Amino acid sequence: MSAPPEVSGALPRSSPGFCGQIPDSGLDATTASDVVRKRLRGDCDPVRNLATFLTTTIEPEAQRLFHDYANFNLVDREQYPAVGELVRDCVRMIGALWHGDARRVVGSATTGSSEAALLAGAALLRRWQQRAGSDGMRPNLVMGAGAHACWQKFCRHWGVEARIAPAAPGRIGLDGRSAAELCDEATIGVVAVFGTTLDGRYEPVREIAAELDALERQRGIDVPVHVDAASGGFIAPFLDSELRWDFQLPRVASINASGHKSGLVPPGLGWLLWRDGSWRRPELGQRINYLGGDETHYELSFSRPAAPVVLQYYNFVRLGFTGFRAVHERCRALARQLAARLHDSGRFRLLSDGSELPVVAVTAGPELKLGQLAMHLADRGWAVPVYALPGELDDVEVMRVVVRSDLSSAEVERFSAAVEEFVAAAN
Repeated sequence: MSAPPEVSGALPRSSPGFCGQIPDSGLDATTASDVVRKRLRGDCDPVRNLATFLTTTIEPEAQRLFHDYANFNLVDREQYPAVGELVRDCVRMIGALWHGDARRVVGSATTGSSEAALLAGAALLRRWQQRAGSDGMRPNLVMGAGAHACWQKFCRHWGVEARIAPAAPGRIGLDGRSAAELCDEATIGVVAVFGTTLDGRYEPVREIAAELDALERQRGIDVPVHVDAASGGFIAPFLDSELRWDFQLPRVASINASGHKSGLVPPGLGWLLWRDGSWRRPELGQRINYLGGDETHYELSFSRPAAPVVLQYYNFVRLGFTGFRAVHERCRALARQLAARLHDSGRFRLLSDGSELPVVAVTAGPELKLGQLAMHLADRGWAVPVYALPGELDDVEVMRVVVRSDLSSAEVERFSAAVEEFVAAAN
């Protein structure tokens, strides 16, 4: 990038905010960089942000790759054919990981699981419309109370009714019975969440699929399943191989996962795979020929950097199966260690102990205010979320901790000590 035609070292106007206006003249690069850093210096260190599922640390070689391929446009497949082949290779690798038929599975790289969810929902809707015709029924999508907000966003923007199984004592997520009870001839699909953001638990995909199989036998209603495996999709294949949740189940039509979560890539990457091309719906493709080639695009977004895909492929060849397993085993072990510390204090009740996603979610009695605990932790540099559960459980307050690959055993110890300090003071 060339320097602006006019630069100065002094900060113009009321730096660093510039009164909401672009400054009259530019700054030299060092000064401009300092201005930006000063604006952002109060934010939490991402490594200590235990609210986020997103990857916050990558090794130096990955950082260099990210920098080198940040200005390669992922959508420009004619000019960057090798990048396009990386996408196809990643889809094949992920498809094999999820027990798909390598000859039939198709997929896309997206800008996170939210875009993947919107695209998956659109494909389910088109399939239902083709089958149902125009009989005036309003389509609906079935999900549990723990489904990500992007699914309700899909329903809102595509005119689909969101049928949400309410949370109840002992059950936050969707189960097979509640899913089948909500389905009818207007149901375009059921979303099963494989690792919820509320408590890190896997919804029982196999049970949900079995109940929908029974529904088809008894009432002739054929409802596909989409698995939102935003986090679990890159954990369960390595740690929970005994579970049947993916394309091994014939009723699972599509699956999404976030490369930028347990795929260990910086923010900006999701994956969406369909069982075969018929589920992707060919009418959703858009032919593009003005980039130098003649390609059909299925993604909702367009121009975006290729760097996240490059790093996903890098992670696959860098870590291999055993490396991914080791990373996630360590995260799960640390999460369970933290859960045991919180449980042994006698002041918390565990909603999840890290034995599925490496997530610890707890509630506490009325004498211990989780919001105040979160502020106590924030004063010591830790960011943790406190929130109410949905539906009739909205009087239950939860604190959640996500254990990612860059959290060390020593940091878990320091975090636990900070919690115990607060608990002792509250006694």
